[in-house]
Amino acid sequence: MPTLNWIGKDKVINHHQEVPFRVLDHKYGFTPDGKQEAPVNSGNLIIHGDNLEALKALLPQYEGKVNCVCIDPPYNTGNEGWVYNDNVSDPKMRKWLNQVVGKEGEDLTRHDKWLCMMYPRIVLLHKLLSEDGILFLFLDDNESAHCRMLLDEVFGPNNFLASVAWEKRYTRSNNAKLFYSLKDTIFVYRKSNALNLLKELRTEKADSLYKNPDKDHRGPWMTSSYINPATKAKRQNLVYDILNPFTNTVVNHPTHAWKYSYEEHIKHVTTNKLWWGKQGDASFPRLKVFLSDNTSGMVPVDLWRYQDAGTTDEGSAELKAIFGSLVFDNPKPTKIIDKIIKLATPDKDAIILDSFSGSGTTAHALLKSNKHDGSNYKFILVEMEDYAETITAERVKRVISGYADFEGTGGSFDYYELGPPLFDESGNLNDQLPISRIREYIWYSETRSAFNTLTEAQLLNPYFLGIKEDTGYYFYNEPQQITTLDYDFLGTIYLKAEQYVIYADNCLLSKTFMQNNNITFKKIPRDISRL
Repeated sequence: MPTLNWIGKDKVINHHQEVPFRVLDHKYGFTPDGKQEAPVNSGNLIIHGDNLEALKALLPQYEGKVNCVCIDPPYNTGNEGWVYNDNVSDPKMRKWLNQVVGKEGEDLTRHDKWLCMMYPRIVLLHKLLSEDGILFLFLDDNESAHCRMLLDEVFGPNNFLASVAWEKRYTRSNNAKLFYSLKDTIFVYRKSNALNLLKELRTEKADSLYKNPDKDHRGPWMTSSYINPATKAKRQNLVYDILNPFTNTVVNHPTHAWKYSYEEHIKHVTTNKLWWGKQGDASFPRLKVFLSDNTSGMVPVDLWRYQDAGTTDEGSAELKAIFGSLVFDNPKPTKIIDKIIKLATPDKDAIILDSFSGSGTTAHALLKSNKHDGSNYKFILVEMEDYAETITAERVKRVISGYADFEGTGGSFDYYELGPPLFDESGNLNDQLPISRIREYIWYSETRSAFNTLTEAQLLNPYFLGIKEDTGYYFYNEPQQITTLDYDFLGTIYLKAEQYVIYADNCLLSKTFMQNNNITFKKIPRDISRL
């Protein structure tokens, strides 16, 4: 498989492992009644902070649980003013810090910077996706060629599904000197072949193509060709005589085979599925396809017209209606996000993650769908810029509560900032953090699964974390005290497991005893697995 190389690639391939694990610091909850100090715990999150660190912070709770990722990263046009600021330990890349990425011809490393920025984020997004999860990534032509190879490297070329052309505008600008682009590209990748079927919802326009001129009792239908693209020489097993029952003439195509085997053809004849035209004098038959047989939806195509997916002008109009002025450049319309979500997952409780959330279109679209379609989609938005509160979160608040002539959708969310890292600069646990956050991290680092709090067993034994695959995990920690794994502590364990992993400051058990009883001791905090 061809590979893509760029300046700094060797430094960023594993950079996601070096990113500090930060906790999420809850700032407020929001409901239709307004702000509240306590979390609303609706599953909807807006996070302000660097999206690389935010994605890392989401892993303990959400790894393998996100159904759909929908992102709109910087297109790298040279006009966006974005800055490469990842803390990669490489002298050449440190020269990039705090420098605005320039235009083509002015900044010779602009593509390298973009790829260095995107690679670790794509890796973490891949980890967060469920096995049947799907990614939609918006771009224009500035980075689309590079991005396709990057996505092939992370997701695997076999998981590429489509390069969708979205008609984002329908009128050209005569100010352009050469070509003017009416489209953006949307790359679509799945996490794995656990996703093996995609269907679009049927539309009134699509259903209107079905008619019933012969008053068939099976209802409206349309026709499809009976002629195979392959020639007779290539598909000799699909060459046979067909009788036109209206003219009693034998029909054969002069050059091409039929699409169906002779046995299937006989079924079509006996079930009256062949259409020979209103007068029965068509040169070749066509196959009736009934609307009633197509209730599962339509096969998606890779050209999305503006009538079905909206335009950037519509996105701008939506923002103007909310804020009274255009506060964000080139916003996506909610129509295209709605189309993506309904295509991406039939699960109406799906989790959708947008880590370049911008003006908050993704949350707006989901809240509208939840209100009108009875769905219960959950959104996670991440925005690193200062407008995370004044535009992104503010838009979601107004959508929930209502704005202009639009009734509120209802719903709620929790707003977070990135908190302090779990480990200090010396690699020790940050003892300023709540113990609950440390327990969450230890459980995740051991099991790669989300931590379930307040189980009955945890209430009875505060050091118990849980059992995973017949292994019991314990974090024996007390503030300002030295804890010791000894026989007294073992006496507090009442849930039996095949083996145990126990964190403490000291251990007085012999190695032979621990081997015989399948006990692994890990010292706090040096033996905690680093992500």
